[in-house]
Amino acid sequence: MQPDVVVLGLGPAGASAAAEAARRGCRVLAVDRKDEPGRPVQCAELVPALIDADLKGVVRQRVDAMATFVEDDAPDVKPHFPGHMLDRAAFDTALVDAAVRAGAQVLFSCFVRRVTPQGTVELADGSAIRSPVIIGADGPRSRAGKAIGSVNTQLVETRQITVGLRQPHAATDIFLSADIPGGYGWLFPKDDVANLGAGVSPPFKSRLKAVVARLHAQLMKEGRVDGAVSATTGGGIPVGGMLKPFGLLRETLVLLAGDAAGLANPVTGAGIAAAVHSGRLAGEAAVERRPEAYEEELHELYGAALERALRRRQELLNAKPEKAALRRGWIAYPEYWQ
Repeated sequence: MQPDVVVLGLGPAGASAAAEAARRGCRVLAVDRKDEPGRPVQCAELVPALIDADLKGVVRQRVDAMATFVEDDAPDVKPHFPGHMLDRAAFDTALVDAAVRAGAQVLFSCFVRRVTPQGTVELADGSAIRSPVIIGADGPRSRAGKAIGSVNTQLVETRQITVGLRQPHAATDIFLSADIPGGYGWLFPKDDVANLGAGVSPPFKSRLKAVVARLHAQLMKEGRVDGAVSATTGGGIPVGGMLKPFGLLRETLVLLAGDAAGLANPVTGAGIAAAVHSGRLAGEAAVERRPEAYEEELHELYGAALERALRRRQELLNAKPEKAALRRGWIAYPEYWQ
């Protein structure tokens, strides 16, 4: 196969890009280092209710509200905050299946060693792929992004465990504390289990296991979750805002989508919805060869929200971690939007 487009990564951004480019008549080859779509899961699995994606068969639970706990205060409840908790592996599989139906060729267990300055994708097995267009949807440490100098330099490190949920719960719980520097804790329900985790700035990564353990112990004491841990995951989330989403390597056009383009929200870390939509736009831009229009559309869609979140995050990092500062730095409070 001599592809017109090579897609690096088959998460929500990459699978959406591959499907869109294939639908528009391109020969698409998409590769991923994982052995299967979406596994291992490295995600809190929450998406907004209005996500532009087919969720049939992949939703574990609907959530209707958000409860925010600031230090030891009683929770502030935002009653109308709808969303869906996904089975992320099933979600990714459905997106990959859609790409295959559209005509894309997909390869798993395929490790990209680097993208060269000449625009060649070199694989770990010694083979190489040349294509007029590369779409980098390979996460916050994107090799495609590195090749064009668009690198996520600010990350939050996360740790998450899955535990049994002792009673039905229909809200996302957020925990803000000076003991969770540069991030927050969460409890996201998925029917009879819940994802329990936290994210912190990289200098505090050594605290992360203890932060999650304390949160787990607190919720066990309150009778909300079980002690047994059925899964553990983690990873980095880009929190530095949008990167330049395209570049040229000689004659090869490189486009970035999803986390590779820095589209995760710098405050919440949310990125699935932006990954799906930016992937589609990248697939369209790959066909039309209009990278400037792609960049402009990303800025129109996400620029203002990302810039606000970036300001709030920076304000919080520069402030004393008092309750007022924690509230101003979180989306559930009016102060965030002022």
